[in-house]
This record gives sequence, structure tokens and C-alpha cells, in this order.
Amino acid sequence: MTNTWPRPFRWLYAADLATGLGNQVGMIAVPVLAVEVLRAGPGQVGLLGALAWVAFLLIGLPAGVWVDRAPRRTVIIVADLVRALLYASIPVAWWAGWLGIGQLYAVVLLTGAATVFGDVAAQSLVPQLVGRDRLVAANSLIVSTWGVLQVGGRGLGGVLVQLLTAPVSLAVNAVAHLVSAAALTRIPVPPAPADDGSRPHFGRQLGEGVRHVLGSPLLRPLAVSTSGINLSVNLITVLLPVVLLGDLGLSPGMLGLFLAVGGVGSVLGAVTARRLADRIGPGRSLWLPGLLVAPAGALVAMVDTGAAFWLATLGWLAIAWRTGIGNVIGVSLRQTSTPDALLGRMNATFRFLLTGALAVGAALAGLLGTYVSVRATLWIGAIGNALTWLPILLSPLRNWRQPATTPPQPVAQPGGARR
Repeated sequence: MTNTWPRPFRWLYAADLATGLGNQVGMIAVPVLAVEVLRAGPGQVGLLGALAWVAFLLIGLPAGVWVDRAPRRTVIIVADLVRALLYASIPVAWWAGWLGIGQLYAVVLLTGAATVFGDVAAQSLVPQLVGRDRLVAANSLIVSTWGVLQVGGRGLGGVLVQLLTAPVSLAVNAVAHLVSAAALTRIPVPPAPADDGSRPHFGRQLGEGVRHVLGSPLLRPLAVSTSGINLSVNLITVLLPVVLLGDLGLSPGMLGLFLAVGGVGSVLGAVTARRLADRIGPGRSLWLPGLLVAPAGALVAMVDTGAAFWLATLGWLAIAWRTGIGNVIGVSLRQTSTPDALLGRMNATFRFLLTGALAVGAALAGLLGTYVSVRATLWIGAIGNALTWLPILLSPLRNWRQPATTPPQPVAQPGGARR
């Protein structure tokens, strides 16, 4: 990263880099631990996937209010320390002979709860550190880095699982969160807002964030489209370990390679998002790539050994490319359309919807994989993903060309009308 970025943002970026690397290792180690060490079936794997995101359904919306009331840097540090402790418990329990599927369920659920606060606070802190005029560039950097981590992190995860075993590999995740917390302590604590002595009603504040998202002609179709993407893609992602490791007999390294290709696509999408938005407009950039890659899900659903495996990786690459573009433009649109005082609640509302869709997708993957078939579930996910560009095409967002750096419009205040 260039030295043109403010120093506080560079520390936030370093923390995000450490956390992202650990999490990518964990995304390989956890399902491999479940399938190969604890002998989990499709239903149990689906439940694990759902538990990773269910916290956003339970506490996602209230978390936004709490984040808007608390120092955001402190929230992220505490979330990192909690996740480090939870992930460290897995190799300790495995070494002691106590590890079971119940503990894995608990760790996944509780780390998901910590992630609710950490992610909402981090996304809400970025505009404060870089300024709204640089949000597209900052989000492009963050999303492209996530993509690189998907390539290197998941590839590293596959190697570590093979060399160290899955439980020991999760110690890497614990250390990564500790490094992240240390980096965050270098960010200066921003001055606290002036306290006028008022105590806003919790429910009213929560409702403001929800109304801001669902009442916006730009943010509402974005929320519907991206929720559909998350649900449909997770129908596929959750069952990939079952298909590749169980049905096809491939190694954890090949699973890591397949998922890492998605990281390449995410990087390509992130680095081309700004140029594409400048050429055809940010609105068209949110739906046209989805139309172009609609057939790609079929290649993933037909994954097999030999040439079919490489065709499936090509399809996965295309899906991730579209997602990378949407992440950069969509997150920038959300941040620039929201005042600072509402950022936590806006991000929490989106997180509630988007990760709620992930939880629903994971649960459906387990149910459909158990009672219908794993392969049919892949096809359902592929068909659903092929339709997720339609909500944006059918909304005012489809031809939106307003620059992503436009200052946010006013929103309704307590007791006032929307302007």
C-alpha cells in the first residue's frame, strides 16, 4: 500500500490483512476438521455453515446501535481478542482429547457474534480515516486484498491442514487475531462527540438504520440483490467440501486451490470496478456483470474430476469476478449515501440482511443436501445466482451514474420527515 494513505488507515489495513489471512486459513481448516476428523455429514456441515452467520440474525441490528454509541476502534480490538481465545481453544481441546462437534458448533457461533461487532465497526471506521472522497479507492484496495488473501490464505490453509492437521492450523487464526488487535492499538482514539445529555431511545435508533436502508430507492435494490447472491452462492460453497472431498475423493489441497481461484476473480473484479464504473456508470456496473456471468454457475454445479474440475474453477472465477465488482461499488455507495452518525446502523442492517442470507443458504444447503441431493443443491444455487442481477435492473439504480464520491443526502431524523 502506498504511503499516500493516512497512517491510521494503514494500521487498520494491516489489522484487516492479519485477520483476513487467519480467517482464510480457518475457512479451509474448519470444514476439513468437521468432515475428516469429526466425520460430520452434510447436515452437520450445513449447520456449521449456518452457525457462522446466525449471530448476524440474532444481534446484527442491535449491534449497529451499540457500535454507533461506542469507540469503533475499541469494539474491533475486543472482537479480535475474543476470536483469538475461541480459536485457540480448538487445538488445545484436540490435543487433550476433548474435541467434539459440540465445541466446534460453539466456537463457530461465538466467533460469529464477535465478527458482527468487528466487521460493522471496521466498515464504519473507514470513512472517518480516509474521507468520503477516497472511499472507492479505499474499498477497491480492501476488496482486492481480500481476493489476494483468498488465493494465498486458502492455498496456505490447504497446505497447513495437510502438514499440521486441521486443529493445529486453527492456531494460526488465533495468532492472526492477536496481531490484528496489536495493530489497531496504533490508531489514535478519535475525539468523543459532544455529549448533550440526551439518551436516544434504543429502538428508535435501531429503526432509523433499517428505514434508511429499506426506504432508499438505491440501497433497497442493492440489499435485495446482494442478499440473493449470498444465499445462492452459499448453497454451493457449504457443500463444496462434501462434493470435492467426499464424492470426488480430492485432497484438501485441491479444495483450497478451487476456493483460491475465487480469490483471483475477486481481485480482478476489485481492480476493474472503478474503471468499469467510470465507463458505463456504477448502476450498470452492479447488474451487467451478473447478466454476463449468469451461465457460470452451471459449470460449478457440474464439477467432476478431470476437465470438468477445471471448467468448474473457471465458472467459480467468473462468479467471484462479478462479486468483486459489486463489493467495491456497493460498499462505496452504501458509505457515501449515509451520514457518519448512521454508519454503524446502516452497516449493521446490511450485515443483518447479507449474512442472514448466508445463514439461510447454509441451512438450506444442509437440508437439501440431506433430503434431496448434494448435486441438486448445487444446481439450485447456480440457477438462483443467475437471477440475482434482476432486482437492480428493475430499479432506479440500473442507470445510476452519480459519482460514488457524492456527499450523502439527508435522512429522516427522530420526529422529522425524510428530505
